[in-house]
Amino acid sequence: MGKDVHVQDLPGVGKRYDIDLGRPDQRISVIIRSGGVRDLYVFATASADPTAVIELTEEQARKVSAVLSATFFEA
Repeated sequence: MGKDVHVQDLPGVGKRYDIDLGRPDQRISVIIRSGGVRDLYVFATASADPTAVIELTEEQARKVSAVLSATFFEA
């Protein structure tokens, strides 16, 4: 997938994507569960504990993705 994205299978859960942000104290992990729910983990320190955890439906994840990729257009 790329040198800055690491993928790990989570048996019985789904897949985990760890995204390297280029700083050891900041990273993001996304878990895509088998049912389509996405969990976004934000790490703002070098700690193993996330600073924030957000659960997104598939539709919510698409909206966030559209905004982050600058493809969101207001109607």
